[in-house]
Amino acid sequence: MALRINDIAPDFTADSTAGKISLHDWIGDSYAILFSHPKDFTPVCTTEFSAVAQLVPEFEARNTKVLGVSVDTVEEHLKWKHDIAQVAGVPANFPIIDDTSLAVSKAYDMLPAEAYLPEGRTPANTATVRTVFIIGPDKKIRLMMIYPMSVGRNFAEILRALDAVRATDGVPFATPANWVPGQDVILALSVPTEEGRAKFGEVDVKLPYLRFVKQPA
Repeated sequence: MALRINDIAPDFTADSTAGKISLHDWIGDSYAILFSHPKDFTPVCTTEFSAVAQLVPEFEARNTKVLGVSVDTVEEHLKWKHDIAQVAGVPANFPIIDDTSLAVSKAYDMLPAEAYLPEGRTPANTATVRTVFIIGPDKKIRLMMIYPMSVGRNFAEILRALDAVRATDGVPFATPANWVPGQDVILALSVPTEEGRAKFGEVDVKLPYLRFVKQPA
């Protein structure tokens, strides 16, 4: 069965560029972003991992750990990190796990429908191992994004989505289209308008079912 929002993220133990990692223990009380790619030393993925390298301080400021998944070995990852740093202008200070067995790719249902996995597989054989998972401190999957091989991921959007997940976690809010931190949030329908005013201040009623409040600090 495919993974769904609020499923517990499958736990695993794997070798990585930072040593052996057991996912749930590694996450601890943080949020986590698990993102994968089809193969080392490929052009789109090098730009993507470079973008992540540049954003590591932003993720850390949000109590979020980042973990890359690749179908290559740790030794290959360590060599590839030099290329990533060259493109990014900063070191790639996040772990990348060895998923040569495809155990993680299969557990997270990342493989394409027509996956063919011979020895010496090419990036095309694992083309849709291009998935992003945001996982909460409770180890539940909060968000999933899947990209085709030809489309580079927008990590500014992934960071924005992380902000939205964190802003609505455990509180009666949702974020509207194109929301960015600091903008108003939507008051949940479960909260009556007067109760919303008492708890959160002014309520901007656009429609009976669309009510905005200031994002709490």
